[in-house]
Amino acid sequence: MTEESQKRSTASQKFWDAFRACVEDNRVRPDRSLFYVKWGQAFVNFLPGKRLRDRSRQDIEAFIAGLGKRPGIEDWQVRQAVHALKILYETFLPNYTPDGMIRPAANTGKKTQASRVTPDAGAFLDRVVPGEVERLFSPLVDALRTEIRRRHYSIRTEAAYLEWVRRFIAFHGYADPKSIDAATAVKEYLDYLAVKRKVAASTQNQALNALVFLYNHILKRPFGEMEAFVRAKRPQRLPEVMTRSEIQALFEQMEGVTALMAGLMYGGGLRLMECVRLRIKDIDFGRHQIMVRDGKGQKDRITMLPERFVVPLQEHLARVKVIYEKDQANGVPGVYIWPALARKYPKAASKWIWHYVFPAKGLSVDPRSGTVRRHHINENLVQKAVKEAASRAGINRKVSCHTLRHSFATHLLEARYDIRTVQELLGHADVSTTMIYTHVLNRPGLSVRSPADFE
Repeated sequence: MTEESQKRSTASQKFWDAFRACVEDNRVRPDRSLFYVKWGQAFVNFLPGKRLRDRSRQDIEAFIAGLGKRPGIEDWQVRQAVHALKILYETFLPNYTPDGMIRPAANTGKKTQASRVTPDAGAFLDRVVPGEVERLFSPLVDALRTEIRRRHYSIRTEAAYLEWVRRFIAFHGYADPKSIDAATAVKEYLDYLAVKRKVAASTQNQALNALVFLYNHILKRPFGEMEAFVRAKRPQRLPEVMTRSEIQALFEQMEGVTALMAGLMYGGGLRLMECVRLRIKDIDFGRHQIMVRDGKGQKDRITMLPERFVVPLQEHLARVKVIYEKDQANGVPGVYIWPALARKYPKAASKWIWHYVFPAKGLSVDPRSGTVRRHHINENLVQKAVKEAASRAGINRKVSCHTLRHSFATHLLEARYDIRTVQELLGHADVSTTMIYTHVLNRPGLSVRSPADFE
């Protein structure tokens, strides 16, 4: 292989490695991200003489149409290919340079290398042309992002609201939201989601929340009476709860970091992201307590640290400290902390007490600041481990990480602990939320014999 060929091969490998990292940052499980890379490479080979940045929507549509006609290609594989190309054009290419992944520069009116990506290349899903809303309504998008951050909403809420606003504007042909009748436009879009897309009730309500936020706080044109917009009725479902023997069987099928995290979620009633975001300072071995910081609704609370997991957790932290010390020696920036706190204590992010209890294996790019640092573990890894362990254990019910929290609450109530205490441990604002777990204590029909058992 010539030196020039070697350079091209190295650059290509670097490009696809960066794309795979971007795919995983977009909540695709690591065991599936390689397939996304293969779809991207297949699209490259589809038009070998044309650069990715120069390809159009018609090129993508032709590739997807041809893919659907291939023998042996299932519908789910076509959807996966569509998702891969959506990430490639909407997220990856606009942010990629030969030196690696970077955030786009601030909007100064000057064209950058990233702006060369064909404007309509990603418009094959939901009619959203990538970057078009930002191009046409840059002040609106900036104002929306600023207002969300001013209210300290989570980064996931920010991403969701921005995406719904993009889709809403694209649905109405990129018309200025100020120039259309708000009530009619929103109703038409919600009807489209319910009738055409058949989205879940929670999805429809989230879209409505995003549009209410846009018109109330950004455009200053409230809808008026909210009664005109009927919120989708969410089904009232009882929580899925495992028995204690099933919990034990589940833990027997788990090992390593994910087993420890599952143990803390069950033993302390933690939500998945509360467990993932734990910091060293949040663990109090002396009092056997866990401090849950900035939980749902930005509330702090204290829950118990199960004695069963004290020693495994201490051993785990000893291994984590080795990773921390290597990062410090290599000059890796500290972990993410809240900007106001970082300004007040500039060195706090590099302190051991702020390090994540469950750090990621590799470094990643902070989506807001662009800083390359070590973040917490990907929550998808934990979810996958719990589901696979439940399958191996032969548990015949739908099991997720949240099932461990449901089981925590139910087992405490079965042990005759006061419901107010359980409410406090779970962090519920209203005891009526906690009351849903009493369904297993009521045992309806316990004293009634089934007619099938009559002699």
